[in-house]
Amino acid sequence: MRWLWAALMSGLPMVLLAQVAEPEGYRTQQYRAAVPSELSGGTVITTPEAEALWREGRAAFVDVLPQAPKPANLPEGTIWRDKPRHSIPGAIWLPNTGYGALADVTLDYFLSGLYAASGGNKAHPLVFFCLEECWMSYNAARRALELGYKDVSWYPDGTDGWTFFDLPTEQIKPFPEE
Repeated sequence: MRWLWAALMSGLPMVLLAQVAEPEGYRTQQYRAAVPSELSGGTVITTPEAEALWREGRAAFVDVLPQAPKPANLPEGTIWRDKPRHSIPGAIWLPNTGYGALADVTLDYFLSGLYAASGGNKAHPLVFFCLEECWMSYNAARRALELGYKDVSWYPDGTDGWTFFDLPTEQIKPFPEE
């Protein structure tokens, strides 16, 4: 979103702005790159639209930002601290579920998280997000649609767009909360 604003302010003709086509399958590499402007079967929403859904409280927000694993073989006595995740208040965090291919255990985790977020109702509105220009939220939203969820929104600006508009955030923990 910021690149679009910068391009418009610099006088760059709209013709030069690249359009990213929606892929046939999931994105499986280079997850931080320009994203498409559409999601077949779902709705792409802007920050004001995401904020309205959040304020109404009728949609479940699903954050799919990956979480770095604790490095193996840390020297004894090394202190390891997970990087905190500041996200949209009330969001459920399902880290590592936005990759293009998921192991069975990760898919099961995704399914249980969606069940919890939706209350088991596949018609309950879901909003998927991550960071700006992150394909993981696109993949997760697409996967939810393929799993039969009916009211899927994708918020491609994610927490970057959210904080750009100075909207509130809170620190969250991965589902299920420990």
